[in-house]
Amino acid sequence: MKVRFLGTGTSFGIPVVGCDCEVCTSSDSRNRRTRHGLLIEEEGRRLLVDTPPELRLQLVAAGVRHLDAVYLTHPHADHIHGIDDLRIFTLRSERPLPVYVAEEHAAEIRRRFPYIWEEDLDRPPVSSVPDLEMVSFRDREPARPAGFSLTPVGFPHGPFRSYGFRLGDLAVIVDAKELPEDAADLLGGVRVLVVNALWFGNPHPSHFNVEEALEVIERLAPERAYLTHLTHRLEHARLSARLPDGVEPAHDGLEVEL
Repeated sequence: MKVRFLGTGTSFGIPVVGCDCEVCTSSDSRNRRTRHGLLIEEEGRRLLVDTPPELRLQLVAAGVRHLDAVYLTHPHADHIHGIDDLRIFTLRSERPLPVYVAEEHAAEIRRRFPYIWEEDLDRPPVSSVPDLEMVSFRDREPARPAGFSLTPVGFPHGPFRSYGFRLGDLAVIVDAKELPEDAADLLGGVRVLVVNALWFGNPHPSHFNVEEALEVIERLAPERAYLTHLTHRLEHARLSARLPDGVEPAHDGLEVEL
C-alpha cells in the first residue's frame, strides 16, 4: 500500500496570501503546502481522502487518472471545497463515484452542495455535475471504500468531530484536538501514523500543536509517524531537526510505502 500526501497545509495554505515570512518566501519546495489531501493506493485501487480547494492541481501533479472512492473527514471548507473537481472522473467513467461521509455530517454536505445531490434542481442541459453517490458511515463501524477495509474514528475538533481512520497498519488523524481512550485502543500497534500538528507552543482549541501530536505518537508507538496540517510557523528543515527518530514532517508530494 502506498500513501501520497497531496496537501499538508492548514486552511490558509502556504504561502499565506500577503505574507512575507521566512516560510512563505522559502525556496525550499517542502515549505509550499496546499490544503490537506491524501491518496491511498493498493493493487490499482485508489482512495482519495478529502477534496481541498487545490484538488485539481494536486491530482494533476500526482498523475491521477481515476479514483475508486472518496473519504471526507469533515465538512470544513479546506477539506471539501474542491469537490467539484471530482466531475472529470464521473464524466470519464460514466458511473457514480462513491463518497464516504460520516452520518452526522451528511446533511451539512448536501446543504453545502445542493447542485450535486438535489435531484429536483433545474440544471442547464449541457451542465456537467459530479455524479457522486453519498455513502454514510458511523463512528467505529467498519467501512469498505474502494475495497479498503477501514474503521472510521471520530476525534474532537472544537465543537465538531473530524473522522480519521485505521486501515491495516496505517492510522490517519486529521484536525483532531484529543485522542479518546477508546480511539487509542483501536489505533494502538499501527506501523505508520499520520497526525495533524499546527505549531510549537500556544495550544489551539481545536487542533494539536506539535507537542500534543508528539504525545499522541508516544502513546500509540508507531514505527513511523508523519506530521501534517502544518502552518507557516514551521520551517520544514528546522522542524525535521527537532523531531525524534521515526517522526518526520510530511510535505506535498511525499510518498510512503507500507
